[in-house]
Amino acid sequence: MLEEEHVNGKCTTGTVPVVQGLSPLCSPMEELYPMLFEPNLHETVWGGSKLTRWKGLAWRDHIGESWEVSAVDSSPCTVANGSMAGRLLTDVIAANPVQILGRQVAGRYGGKMPLLVKFIDARHDLSVQVHPDDAMAMREHGKFGKTEMWYVLDAEPGACLYSGFKTSLSADEYKKKVSDGTLTDALARHEVHKGDVFYIPAGRVHAICSGVLLAEVQQSSDVTYRIYDYGRPGLDGKPRELHTELAAKALDYQVQEEYRTEYSQAMGKANRVIESPFFSVRVTEFDGQFHRNLIKYDSFVICMCLQGDCRLKVRSTGHEILLREGYSCLIPAAISDYDIIGRTRVLEAFIDNMDRSLSGKVMRFLHNRDCPRCARTVPVVHFNPK
Repeated sequence: MLEEEHVNGKCTTGTVPVVQGLSPLCSPMEELYPMLFEPNLHETVWGGSKLTRWKGLAWRDHIGESWEVSAVDSSPCTVANGSMAGRLLTDVIAANPVQILGRQVAGRYGGKMPLLVKFIDARHDLSVQVHPDDAMAMREHGKFGKTEMWYVLDAEPGACLYSGFKTSLSADEYKKKVSDGTLTDALARHEVHKGDVFYIPAGRVHAICSGVLLAEVQQSSDVTYRIYDYGRPGLDGKPRELHTELAAKALDYQVQEEYRTEYSQAMGKANRVIESPFFSVRVTEFDGQFHRNLIKYDSFVICMCLQGDCRLKVRSTGHEILLREGYSCLIPAAISDYDIIGRTRVLEAFIDNMDRSLSGKVMRFLHNRDCPRCARTVPVVHFNPK
């Protein structure tokens, strides 16, 4: 793929944003580097112990989620490496939003991180739930909505999840099924296996079921409407709150022909998994050295190591980190031109801000011609926030 790889010495393209008072992105910027994070584990009534074992941490039970890269106010991650170690990600971004997030991302989201990524271990079924879109979430809660995607890392034999309705319902029919406990009869049930992907747009009813371990990429939001929870108590022994009326307003009641996402799983390629207005996702499996040049997207990159430890080396700065299996890192937008080295499988999530206009194509051509690998000067390109 030409778009973002550097294979066998052939240079890929990329638009190079330059910030006032800052050197072009291909020049050394020692203050920026791929950031690792301290464990950010969340206890849940449905969680197990797989995540602590996988990560090599002290054993803990009922750990349902590991918030890998989070700038959500209720649970931000803490940087674990480099000169910014010990600082909250929210503070790091606030001090340098453009270089970390990307100029267009920082402008569009008010200097806030727009994504949250997690690993999820479902020992028991999660509640049936739905998330509001941006308009409803902002109106009701003053927050982003939540569109998300799931990448299945492992699944016990026969494990499944729910995504979408298998029969179309009205709002009144939905409420009746909630009240009589038959809502799951109307849900589309999918048996899952390693590598399966599901895109869950805001408004789609869904639930992860027992025996599934997955990676989740979502909008940076903690707004969830719980519809049905099997009548079980929470960890505190009290009934968990349901949000039946809000969910009724958020739900998309229409039936889709297919809920599973099909994608290429070719070895040695950055396989396009998701392209959406909220995030883009690539999954790559290879053995050796793989170059990633995502500068043209004017976005941070979150890299999740799904299988096999690897090393990440930034070309412009020389910074190198060890990214262990089961861990994730944040690569600032300003240095998102790097090599991944190892026998590994990684998931990368970012925001696609690529300018596909004629002028954008010209600038990518200029970057290709003046690539730093050719020892030439990188052209200065100015962006104006929308």
